[in-house]
Amino acid sequence: MELDKIEEKDLKMGKANQEVFSETLQALAETDRNIIAVTSDSRGSGKLVPFGQKYPNQIVEVGIAEQNLVGVAAGLASAGKKAFAVSPACFLSARALEQIKNDVCYSDNPVTLVGISAGVSYGALGTTHHSLHDFAVLRAINNIIIVAPADNFETEQVVLLAAKTNKPIYMRYGKKAMPFLNEDNKTFEFGKGRVVREGIDLTIIATGETVYPAWLAAKKLEDANGIKTTVVSMHTIKPLDVELLEKLASNGKPIVTVEEHMVNGGLGEACASHLFQKGFKNPFQIMGIPDEYTVTGSQVDIFNHYGISKNGIYKTCLELFNR
Repeated sequence: MELDKIEEKDLKMGKANQEVFSETLQALAETDRNIIAVTSDSRGSGKLVPFGQKYPNQIVEVGIAEQNLVGVAAGLASAGKKAFAVSPACFLSARALEQIKNDVCYSDNPVTLVGISAGVSYGALGTTHHSLHDFAVLRAINNIIIVAPADNFETEQVVLLAAKTNKPIYMRYGKKAMPFLNEDNKTFEFGKGRVVREGIDLTIIATGETVYPAWLAAKKLEDANGIKTTVVSMHTIKPLDVELLEKLASNGKPIVTVEEHMVNGGLGEACASHLFQKGFKNPFQIMGIPDEYTVTGSQVDIFNHYGISKNGIYKTCLELFNR
């Protein structure tokens, strides 16, 4: 499966979510001088070159200094600016973790932290450049919204909502062009999952760029086996949409979660923890990157290796369904 090719004629290809982020932020800055982009030598990779050219007084470059990035953004936010701190997700969520915890969340500064090239988007650059820990570490910090949009629609809505939300936010994006997953469901709200495919026999809950292969797997399950599968874009990891989660689990049918993140501490464990504590006993499987030295390759290579693909998700769902 190639993430940058359409395998299904019913879907329309869009742009990379990082591009949509930049375009939406630029549109906001046109009428709001308080919008400030802060980058750590990531103007190019964050697609912010046009933003900087058009609004040179609304962009701050701190160089390769992620701790300073977050500290400066927190200071700007405390002074009433709408600061978007843009940096590769692997460095933003690790090197600047103390500043995120204290300067942003503990101090309640409404900074929007933007993790670009997230998950395994950097592919062959290897583990040092993979952000497979960000959900886990940030979920453990109080007072932050964590969002991973699946497509261009969700990405645009995240940025628009972030500009109006007076609260710390972490959003992460990948580098691949993504298809629009459900043109009929144009609703978006932090903490509310978005159903992109309806079914009654099984549920796949995915986030970010894994929602597309989950959608493809669901279609194959129906075409090949008659298994009608609900697919949810659980774009907000925190706060989790527990109301939707309980509704999906109420029929007792199998649930599979899929994420571009370590299986420890991410979407799957968040869902499993809530459901188990509420007494649900659905067959349940977490799909993600296992707790091992990650293989090196392109994003597609890594996804295929770990089964985060149409066929891999299909196989896991079918096994769980038949169990």
